[in-house]
Amino acid sequence: MAARVHRRLREDLEGGHRRGIRQEPELQARARVLREVPRGVRDLARVRLPEAVSSGYRLGAREALGTPAAVLAAGYIGYGALSADIGLSLWSTLLSTIAIWALPGQLILVEMSSSGAPLIAILLAVSFSAVRFLPMTVSLLPVLRAPAHGRVKEFLAAHLIAMTGWIVAMRRAPDLPAHDRMPYFVGFALALWLASIAATGAGYLIADSLPPVTKAAFVFMNPVYFLLLMIGDARTRVMVLSLAGGAVFGPLVYLVTPQWSVLGGGLIGGTAAFAIHRASTRHG
Repeated sequence: MAARVHRRLREDLEGGHRRGIRQEPELQARARVLREVPRGVRDLARVRLPEAVSSGYRLGAREALGTPAAVLAAGYIGYGALSADIGLSLWSTLLSTIAIWALPGQLILVEMSSSGAPLIAILLAVSFSAVRFLPMTVSLLPVLRAPAHGRVKEFLAAHLIAMTGWIVAMRRAPDLPAHDRMPYFVGFALALWLASIAATGAGYLIADSLPPVTKAAFVFMNPVYFLLLMIGDARTRVMVLSLAGGAVFGPLVYLVTPQWSVLGGGLIGGTAAFAIHRASTRHG
């Protein structure tokens, strides 16, 4: 369409020149537009939005379908097997992964369901366990944000934030072009989400063939992998101090309030690390 407008303006301008109408205001305005149109046509020719966006999705999915997906799938195989042991139906087990997609919250669901807790208590406990995602969301979304993405996309992306996706996106996204960051994260997280759903079903179906210690080991693999990722990503002194602070204060807060131990330990440990780093920088 831009090319047709450009051709029509040029024809009108050449016709005006042949008629000797060089000072006509309308013709001068068209001439100004004509000078800008080729630049816009060239810009449009360079931009291939569908390909640019899809490349971000493909990159994220490709990097997820390796060690991250394998470790997360192992954890969900264990979760599916544990759910089968306590008598949850296959569809309820799959729905919990689809809707919650957070192993700590899902293990709370399994434990409280097996003890006969009321539905409202289970709902509140699972919701409180997800409070830890608030600081993760607040720190990640500014990294992913770009003018091309609206609020709706950001809200949808926030629902895909989990431990593995968060730490990988925090490390990889700053190195990507701004328009590729959100597609990269969504592609990465969706690949992990689908792998988790499939692994949940597989674990449920093979539950009878897995010994209890193997089921527990599968579930434990995911937090260990997350811890190793965090340690591997600790490239600065303040990050090392933050990890050490969380390791110290997390168990202490757990003794007071287990439900808030992750959030409280991280907040206190991270704040202490920031204060120590700032004081040492100021005096150094």
